[in-house]
Amino acid sequence: MSRSSLKFFLALSVLLNLSVLTAAGYKYVSHRHSRTSPFGTKMARDRFVFEELSLTPEQTKAMREKMIPFHAEIDRRRAEIVAKRKELITLLRADAPDAGSIDAVIVQISAMQEEMQKKITRHMLEEKALLSREQQKAFLDLIEGAMTQGGQAGWSPAVQD
Repeated sequence: MSRSSLKFFLALSVLLNLSVLTAAGYKYVSHRHSRTSPFGTKMARDRFVFEELSLTPEQTKAMREKMIPFHAEIDRRRAEIVAKRKELITLLRADAPDAGSIDAVIVQISAMQEEMQKKITRHMLEEKALLSREQQKAFLDLIEGAMTQGGQAGWSPAVQD
């Protein structure tokens, strides 16, 4: 191989590496400033669905105080579900997969998703109780829109990456 060919492949390799680093950096930065709502939609990390309502400052404060720990809990539960899904994949990769073990993990994942859905629903009812009748309608309309745009609760594309 000639010297000029080696220089060309070296330059090509450097460009490829820089492209990969740039893409990884962009993805890291974009994920750092966003989060996935309980309904699967992407939102700015410091924004909440209820902020689109006409709330009093007291309502906003009360809802924000409930929402921050709630999101942390949902994120933790999503991570647990992802870990169980990885465990399921590991079981499926076995040369002789054990159907009983696979079924047990599926039951665990289902139970975790059900519990998370119940927690989300209870939280929605708590938030709804803080609102006037008109705000409740708008709140549920926002949630319905977020659920339509997003994916399943518990299936977070951000966590899956």
